[in-house]
Amino acid sequence: MTATGSPAQPIEVFYGDHHGWLRGWLRKRLGGNACDAADLAHDTYVRVLTTGQVPQPGESRRYLTQIANGLLIDLYRHRRIEAAYRDAIAVLPEAQAPSEEARALVLEALVEIDAILHGMPAKVRMALLLRKLDGLSYAEIAARLGVSVSSVEKYIASALLACYEALGDAAG
Repeated sequence: MTATGSPAQPIEVFYGDHHGWLRGWLRKRLGGNACDAADLAHDTYVRVLTTGQVPQPGESRRYLTQIANGLLIDLYRHRRIEAAYRDAIAVLPEAQAPSEEARALVLEALVEIDAILHGMPAKVRMALLLRKLDGLSYAEIAARLGVSVSSVEKYIASALLACYEALGDAAG
């Protein structure tokens, strides 16, 4: 069933009718990269299967496009993080450079942190970053964001709670 209560098309039909189109659509947006397009098309259908919601035939491409766009954004964000991390470790002396395993673990953690931060409202995220990275006081953050100190307190508490909950989700 779809969200509207109408019977949905079978997943096999949905996949067969749109998989080729989706791969082509993704390939175009990825500058012709067929491998990444195939991976993202696969991930799109995994998301569809995970939600258990197959759209009605007239809504199929819009639905697939919405999911695939989100995955494209995630891919580009992941690549930006990876490039920034590579640039940061490139300046380290060889003896201090992390192992490939350590690099993979750090990159995975950075991507998770990025996802947590992007799940926060903009002012909450900014307040946390100004506090933790720049070391600003609550009063300084309030002045920068144009809000009250009590709002900053709420933003920081909300951000820390989101981080704590993410740790709990990761632990089990």
